Amino acid sequence: MDQGFGAMSDNYERIDPICGMVGDIPAYGRYFCSLSCAEKYRKQEGLPQEDLSACEEGEVCTDSCCGGKAGHWYQDKLFLVIMGLAIILLAQWLLHALGFTFLDRFVQAFYQYTRMVWLAIAAGLLLGGLIDYFIPREYVVKGLGRHKKRTIFYAVGFGFLMTACSHGILAIAIELYKKGASTAAVVSFLLAAPWANLPITILLFSFFGFKAILFVICALALAVITGLIYQVLDRHKMVECLHCDTPSNYNFSILADIKKRIREVNITPDTLKEAVLGVLEGSWDLSRMVLWWIVIGMVMASLAQAYIPHNFFMSYMGPNLLGLVVTLVFATILEICSEGTAPLAFEIYRQTGAFGNAFVFLMAGVATDYTEIGLIWANIGKKAALWMPLINVPMIIILGYLFNLLF
Repeated sequence: MDQGFGAMSDNYERIDPICGMVGDIPAYGRYFCSLSCAEKYRKQEGLPQEDLSACEEGEVCTDSCCGGKAGHWYQDKLFLVIMGLAIILLAQWLLHALGFTFLDRFVQAFYQYTRMVWLAIAAGLLLGGLIDYFIPREYVVKGLGRHKKRTIFYAVGFGFLMTACSHGILAIAIELYKKGASTAAVVSFLLAAPWANLPITILLFSFFGFKAILFVICALALAVITGLIYQVLDRHKMVECLHCDTPSNYNFSILADIKKRIREVNITPDTLKEAVLGVLEGSWDLSRMVLWWIVIGMVMASLAQAYIPHNFFMSYMGPNLLGLVVTLVFATILEICSEGTAPLAFEIYRQTGAFGNAFVFLMAGVATDYTEIGLIWANIGKKAALWMPLINVPMIIILGYLFNLLF
């Protein structure tokens, strides 16, 4: 087990510290999935500019600054997923013209999901670009650097402002831990961000309506409770914490920085153009990170709606204890980004009417994700990794059971 998680630690060295995806562009001592992420990292760390002219995406890197090969545009996951979907839609059109209707149900279900969520997805991506451009990462580092109870609330609050999927959040969380954040703050941040961030909240409302507020509130509550428990565990030396005995750096003031930025605001056509381009760039980076997961989730949900009999859901994933356990196992096995599980969770809810099962499927996917547990094991410690599902899974099951009773 240690060997497997050690391998994850080795792979982590190739994880882009900005977006959380596997990087192919070596620069500034790290690997990045795009030049824009490398530039964000340079500015964030205050590093001197390197010559990355030989590291253009799609080119073979020959400069000393890099020794690998950047990904070609046709290897981008978003492009591959969209092309795969286009092939399926084209096949459905051709088969329908020949009198074969097998794929018609899938296409109808996919169009139904697309009409339901396209506006929410677009709004979420735009909002993510705004957050990425206007909220400095230094604020998050500062807020999570204090080893006090209120730090947990800061961690959850910053998680609400994050725009990455669960795997991208993990990369950010590990970076924060290395910069001085406590284990409790990192775990709270990691649990809150995938299901309580603003873009995913918009997506959840498009599926569940006002009931989605329960997902957000419970995600925030679980993150806060878990963080406070981790602080108790830390005081009793029951979890690892690299910086918990190290005084945090309080020299940086978020309020002073905000005032300074306001004083320096100079609205001109050039600054407006720069801001618009910066927001669009952030939205595009976020699209590359999460949109392909959303499409995969919609495809899987459409397949379930079109081809899995209704009685299967009612028999094995119904609003009872057995259904909750089966849903928990399914969520644990199915390792998919948080945005991708939202359509599947809605399909479970649509087929069974079990709101609690949908909640368990969403929340347990983050709390039991073996990639996240493995990387926490490798980068923070095995006790910190094992406590996360031990604390969260019972609370998630209890809340899911109560939701099934109430709705």
